[in-house]
Amino acid sequence: MKFSYGCNDLKDKLRAEENVFLLTNGLGGYSSLTLANSLTRNDHALLMAAIKAPDIRINMVSRLDEEIIIDGKYFNLSSQKFVDYSKNVDGEKYLINVTQEYIIAFTYLVEGIEITKEIVLAHGENTVGIKYSIYNPAKKTVTLHVTPYYQFVERGSLLQTFQEFSISDSKVESNGMALFITTTATDVLENDLEFVRDLYFNYDARDGRFAYGCAAKKLTYCYDISDSTEVDLIFSTQNTNTNVTSLIKDEYYRLEKLFRISNATSGLAKTLVRASDAYVVQRESVDGLTLIAGYPFFLDWGRDTMYTIEGACIATNRFEQSENILQTFVKYLHNGIMPNLFPEGDNPPLYNTVDASLLFIQAVYLHYKKSDDIEFVKRMYPAIVEIIDSYKNGTDFDIKMDTDGLITAGSGLMQLTWMDVRYENILPTPRHGKPVEINAYWYSGLCILEKFGNLIGEPVAEYTALIETTKINFVNKFYNASKKCLKDVVSGNDYDNQIRCNQIWAVSVPFSPLPDHIAEEVVTCVYEKLYTPYGLRTLAVEDAEFVAEYSGNLKKRDLSYHQGTVWPFPLGSYFRAYLKVNHYSDAAVKLVTKQIDHFADCLREGCVGQIAEIYDGMFPAISRGCFAQGWSVCEILKIVLELNI
Repeated sequence: MKFSYGCNDLKDKLRAEENVFLLTNGLGGYSSLTLANSLTRNDHALLMAAIKAPDIRINMVSRLDEEIIIDGKYFNLSSQKFVDYSKNVDGEKYLINVTQEYIIAFTYLVEGIEITKEIVLAHGENTVGIKYSIYNPAKKTVTLHVTPYYQFVERGSLLQTFQEFSISDSKVESNGMALFITTTATDVLENDLEFVRDLYFNYDARDGRFAYGCAAKKLTYCYDISDSTEVDLIFSTQNTNTNVTSLIKDEYYRLEKLFRISNATSGLAKTLVRASDAYVVQRESVDGLTLIAGYPFFLDWGRDTMYTIEGACIATNRFEQSENILQTFVKYLHNGIMPNLFPEGDNPPLYNTVDASLLFIQAVYLHYKKSDDIEFVKRMYPAIVEIIDSYKNGTDFDIKMDTDGLITAGSGLMQLTWMDVRYENILPTPRHGKPVEINAYWYSGLCILEKFGNLIGEPVAEYTALIETTKINFVNKFYNASKKCLKDVVSGNDYDNQIRCNQIWAVSVPFSPLPDHIAEEVVTCVYEKLYTPYGLRTLAVEDAEFVAEYSGNLKKRDLSYHQGTVWPFPLGSYFRAYLKVNHYSDAAVKLVTKQIDHFADCLREGCVGQIAEIYDGMFPAISRGCFAQGWSVCEILKIVLELNI
């Protein structure tokens, strides 16, 4: 799917800055600016390098100033807001088209000169290439000036003016790091080192974050482009002798290979496969692969990884990567709990999650179903038994099986499910007790253990006996006959009966504890109360605690995070649940295909070709949170590939 934005989409700075692009490098590094080529967040950068994958990310090149001089007249192609608004530059007015398919490309038209700027990020490297292609049919005298802005600070930090820089035309050094520059410039202009202290990040201001930034500049690269020509500029943390054309070809062939492996044929499927690849990254500290949760804010977490892995690796037939990721997590299994945060340096892993381990069992099963790899099942089976036994007998964080065969978890201020926000001593969405999706995963995990045990000849009698008990008590404890849905939690608190999206996983899991008629009621309730074209609401609108909009300072955002806010990622499980209860009938497939067509519209808004973390609860029209979220993309991708949409 090729995305194209024309003059009508880019008519002013407000419109041109509504959307951003994202290129990633498989290390956690990225390139991301607005479609105006401006910074609206401190997390934006032309080159955000992952110096130690994926945790340590350094904002090396934040932006470029680009001036074109035509027959002695100066035109600024750059776009940026400053605290002193009189310094604002509005080069977006010359922008006539932005396209993204394999890479991102910008086309400007000035005085009969057409300039196309292509940006590519090399996979597996901290290397960004920029190619300028100029069409100059009238043979005017044309020069292009490009001035890089540097930061050399960790993502989210603020450059201080006492930081020292050593800047030459081929190398920049600062803060103990080096950046190499390859260019076809015909001349280099040297100025005094200048700290530009008043960059204004209006999207950070919108979200209540610190909204001002600083960058350093010194050299300007000059290109004589009187004839129609192409010129290159490459920034890299390694000394490279490549050119931008080669980088573009490499990325094209790499993505085409992913499309072939995944059997993605439609434009939508290819777009989502490309999007999903952004989250498969190296983790240096464990010498393996992991799945990053989202850009630009998040790293890799156990829970997010297990939700994301089906779409990113299993549905796309990337079995080697799937095995690598799951085996990495097994190495850090502790008391039956998968890490929610990997170790970095001398820090131990964090294990504050009840769902990651149960989702791991589901991921192994889905991997086996798609790959038919029984040897992988044998390698993973001991970890599955450890998880089930640990939950059954009791483990950390008050995770244990109750006498009714159901899992209870959590106490105090420790949030263990995906609705895990805590603001100081406030739990906006307390779910201590027996959460519905956790117990659905638990029941399904028991069934998977039984199936695998029988498959490889291991004794499973004690688990088989537990399956029926768990199934009976799940229905008895969670079914809310008056509302024809499932309770969100069984705890004896008022919040038990809130209508939330978590119940959909009790239908979509590989082995559901629900009889058909209740499963149908759950799907109907979720559609009626929680469904939107861009995701499921986390709380029904009529609930007194429903919050219509996710915005404002950190406290306001945290208190609304799961109180009605729309999340795209549960929508994939809703589609699967709907298809299951309707036995994948032609009519059901047709309806889901239509709804996914509506959903695909969101790929044009926010981050081009990606799906955001969240949307407002009442009217989900504007993307919020992380502008690109792994489980949002991958939960939809798995359905698109399953139905060959």
